[in-house]
Amino acid sequence: MPARSLLFPSAAPAPAGAVRAAFLNVKDAAEYLGLSPHTLYVWRHRRQGPPSFRMGPRGRVMYRREALDAWIREQEQADSRSNAVLSPLSATPQQRPSRIPNA
Repeated sequence: MPARSLLFPSAAPAPAGAVRAAFLNVKDAAEYLGLSPHTLYVWRHRRQGPPSFRMGPRGRVMYRREALDAWIREQEQADSRSNAVLSPLSATPQQRPSRIPNA
């Protein structure tokens, strides 16, 4: 085996399947997220949801798998059930002011 391939394993071109796995179309991204394609279309129209872009001469909407993973992590951090800092259960209880008896 040539020394170059041992020193620089990434110098070889990536297989076509790896490139396709890095980019997902709307149907595949929806399946990956456990959503319907319609939800992704609505979110894209409203400029919500995970980041997407158009690729190719026909302008197909595509998603980067790594961007979907980052978006999922952001959703987890924004949810108080997953983020102890935001959870109201982790806050120190506040004392009520004592009641002054009526005079």
